[in-house]
Amino acid sequence: MNYSQEEINPYHEGEKARQVEAMFDNIAPTYDKLNHRLSWNIDRGWRKKAIKQLAPHHPQTMLDIATGTGDFAILSAQMLQPKQLIGIDISEGMMNVGREKTQRLGLQDIISFRREDCLDLSFPDNTFDAVTAAFGIRNFADLDKGLAEMCRVLKKGGHISIVELTTPVSFPMKQLFWLYSHFFLPIYGRLISKDRSAYSYLTKTIEAFPQGERMKGILEKAGFAEASFRRLTFGICTMYFATK
Repeated sequence: MNYSQEEINPYHEGEKARQVEAMFDNIAPTYDKLNHRLSWNIDRGWRKKAIKQLAPHHPQTMLDIATGTGDFAILSAQMLQPKQLIGIDISEGMMNVGREKTQRLGLQDIISFRREDCLDLSFPDNTFDAVTAAFGIRNFADLDKGLAEMCRVLKKGGHISIVELTTPVSFPMKQLFWLYSHFFLPIYGRLISKDRSAYSYLTKTIEAFPQGERMKGILEKAGFAEASFRRLTFGICTMYFATK
């Protein structure tokens, strides 16, 4: 099935995956600063809540999809203390930032980074106790295929925890978020990152991405059971949790 955000590209030429890779390579040096500033650091709390969903299950082997600069992977390692955590992404520029942070924090024996295509993972079936993703699945060129791969590499009885930006559904936050995301976010993002397209792309994909009950159904179709979701901060972010 095709979803609207799959047709949205950061730039004008080339396949979506290559454009997304180039975009994240371009904004990697300023990504962390912008990410935290644009969310007023609320994104840190969203990540913590998503990781806490996994705490009762004590995962020992973990995979962080679309890991970017490794914030979610690092926080997961600190909070859950798994034996192994692999962060994957198509952007070496983003992962290089993550590698530097991991070394600085002394977590290099737990966290490793690998360039992988999220739609065609190289890992065997039933490899990981938990699979996570923060603000990344929205960029999949094929959402169904990406989620099916996440399910495939997850062990039976394992869990996924996803946190993704979404659009608020209630007045007045829905209207305020529209103003913020259409005016302040792209202008400020362009000034800091020097990329004219990246933060306009961000807004468009947030608005197009399936959320709530619809996303719960998509997770179930991908092979997950007991899928649930919880809206955070008036619906600006939504947290998903499911079991294989």
